[in-house]
Amino acid sequence: MEIISKPDLMTTWANSMVVKGETICLVPTMGYLHDGHLALIRKGCDIADNVVVSLFVNPIQFGHGEDLDSYPRNFERDAELAEESGANVLYAPDVKDVYPEGFQTTVSVAGLTTGLCGASRPGHFDGVTTIVAKLFNTVKPNYAVFGQKDFQQLAVIKKMVFDLNLDTNIIGYPIVREKDGLAMSSRNTYLNKEERIKALCLFDSIEFARKQVGSGNQDAGTLKKDIEYKILEYGDVLIDYISIVNAETLKECEVVDKDSVLALAVKIGKTRLIDNGYLYKDA
Repeated sequence: MEIISKPDLMTTWANSMVVKGETICLVPTMGYLHDGHLALIRKGCDIADNVVVSLFVNPIQFGHGEDLDSYPRNFERDAELAEESGANVLYAPDVKDVYPEGFQTTVSVAGLTTGLCGASRPGHFDGVTTIVAKLFNTVKPNYAVFGQKDFQQLAVIKKMVFDLNLDTNIIGYPIVREKDGLAMSSRNTYLNKEERIKALCLFDSIEFARKQVGSGNQDAGTLKKDIEYKILEYGDVLIDYISIVNAETLKECEVVDKDSVLALAVKIGKTRLIDNGYLYKDA
């Protein structure tokens, strides 16, 4: 596996693959890789000749008071795991090379970014779309794989690619979970033993909602109130949002149907966690 840290060298490598007629799949990450990331890398190996894993903790998607400085980092471990999973290149640029002095341009997707995480993290998705657009221009991927745990992020990136006619196919990969159902996340490392148990409120709420829908409860308002009660039973869990939205438009649903997704965000201690799931299991 080759490690590249300079954007111009990354583009030179990408251009050499284009000349050879080989395809590229990009797996964007902020590092501290877990089995969810590794599943994305393996998916990339299945669909492209070459897989580039980007490792970049993107400062412009963190808001004031968020965990930019404390976000977990372990470059050597990440490099080893990426290589073992089949990556051809680990692209790990410095902040000063991605956002040089005088950088002023951002990419913004309106509409889809106003609710859910966008409501509580203003500016977050501008940071996401800006870095993803820069990665696409640098790496020139035919494909890019994103986890569905960040459901809103996936929808926003798909919209950006469609609206700007970008020549990259976006692949959404199912949420990878721990054995007890907790969605894998680098931020799970923040949780102590007691908080780790409370974090199960997310997956338990999704399973609870699916059972309710399966029993005939399709009123989104009633369902959200029942989910709120269930989460609060865990104690010391601060709810950011409980939303039932259309999978494509991210607009709130009044009645649950096959396109409805339950999206959740909670804060446990100092850790903010998200999860989501379709409410019809066969969706």
